[in-house]
Amino acid sequence: MKNNEELWHASLEDIKNGYIEDHDYFTCLLCGEKIEKGIIYPVDHVLYEAQKYMVKHIVDTHGSVFEYLNSLDKKITGLSDHQSSLLDLFYQGKSDHEVQKELGIGSASTIRNHRFGFKEKERQSKIFLVLMDLLKERNKNAVSMVKPHKTATMVDDRYAITEDENEKLLRKYFPQGINGTLKTFSMQEKHKLVVLREIVKRFEPGRSYIERELNEILKDVYEDDYVAIRRYLIEYGFMDRNKDCSEYWVKGSPALSKTKEKVISGVYQIRNTQNEKIFINSGRNIEKLNGIKFMLKTGSHSNKTLQDEWNKYGEDAFAFEILESFEEDENPKNVTKELKKLERKWIDKLQPFGQRGYNKK
Repeated sequence: MKNNEELWHASLEDIKNGYIEDHDYFTCLLCGEKIEKGIIYPVDHVLYEAQKYMVKHIVDTHGSVFEYLNSLDKKITGLSDHQSSLLDLFYQGKSDHEVQKELGIGSASTIRNHRFGFKEKERQSKIFLVLMDLLKERNKNAVSMVKPHKTATMVDDRYAITEDENEKLLRKYFPQGINGTLKTFSMQEKHKLVVLREIVKRFEPGRSYIERELNEILKDVYEDDYVAIRRYLIEYGFMDRNKDCSEYWVKGSPALSKTKEKVISGVYQIRNTQNEKIFINSGRNIEKLNGIKFMLKTGSHSNKTLQDEWNKYGEDAFAFEILESFEEDENPKNVTKELKKLERKWIDKLQPFGQRGYNKK
């Protein structure tokens, strides 16, 4: 699971939306994806301006802001697994009786008590937020903390380090200066983060490195255990690599975000296992169909017949299956054309109309 530093500094309203806006981009707070303004994005025969495309990105990739936040580690949310499950069911609009039946706990009154507990937690949280704001306004002598890097894989107490501590540790482990060699890599995890944050600066953002190039740079840093440093750079989210480990790059580099993370598009079907009726559609990023499932769960799918039967039979009665897929190229017109062609091919082949399916002729 990825954490974006900007999430922790965003306003409550921005976090609810799931993105922030600046002069040139809309930036997803959940994964760091940037959508450039002034560009029209074609998807599934529909044209989206940048802000609406960002909303679609959040639905397609993360399901919803609620789902993403509720799935964060309990150290971040302060919620137990049981509380997260309850919140998820409440978000789905389940009644107390339905929640009690699904979780198999207590009675409907027990669920009402949980709802009351969440309300109490909400009130406490509001007071705590105000106290912290007042404290920051009052405490002008507060120490400056080093911010976690934007692509950190997990933000916890290891990142609690002041700027003064950071400078002292760099002088300790790089006695010849930050451009010199590392004294040792046997140190606390907290100290490793300080050292790795400095080491990654030796790589150029937006450029990819083959493994041999990466190793040569790391050997200049600490030849005794450059392999361990390479592994930690990946694990802590400072760098990323492709599946066969043939290329490495600074994680979050804008110039590489589109070329390294290929989008798989194609045709999929939603099959009702109770009556074998199918719905065929095409789309981008079909490896992640959370957005479609979310629309069905919330009763907002555009196909009314499919939505009605989903409501009737329930989620467990439906299977999501990919019929054919391909890796997108850089030309969105080619993607749209190919999707339309494949969708027509499978509709002609399977004829998902009337008693056989949910598509309309």
